[in-house]
Amino acid sequence: MLCLAEPMDFALHAGADLGVTDWTEITQQQIDAFAKLTGDDHWIHIDEARAAREQPDGRTIAHGLFLLALIPRLQRQLFSIARRGAGLNYGYDSVRFTAPVPVGSNVRLRQQVVGASQRGTSVRIEIRSTIELKGSDRPALVAEGILLIAEVR
Repeated sequence: MLCLAEPMDFALHAGADLGVTDWTEITQQQIDAFAKLTGDDHWIHIDEARAAREQPDGRTIAHGLFLLALIPRLQRQLFSIARRGAGLNYGYDSVRFTAPVPVGSNVRLRQQVVGASQRGTSVRIEIRSTIELKGSDRPALVAEGILLIAEVR
């Protein structure tokens, strides 16, 4: 885990790989809860019987946006900042859902620091996030994200 003193320290690690998290299993309960929360109840996510009949491997698949939403939780395994103010997810320059994630699959997060720059009293941090799918050469998701984290003065 990368332990930083303050947000601007990310600039010292531009181009660095932050490593990978532990594997996390994707469960039907998580998929169902996400579907209920978002209203995205397409059968490929929640109808196990129909998926068994019609999906290529017979399983439901996780929502791409669910995988994207896992990034903040998983990245806590990769870095921490000792002195920091409020932080927010400023957005994504790009997001690609590159492979389906069937229920019961294991995923993990790999991150790299793209760069960091001062923005007023905050630091704009660019991070490349890849959700890897256990047993697959192809990642499930690749995203170029931006965090804004206030400095403590």
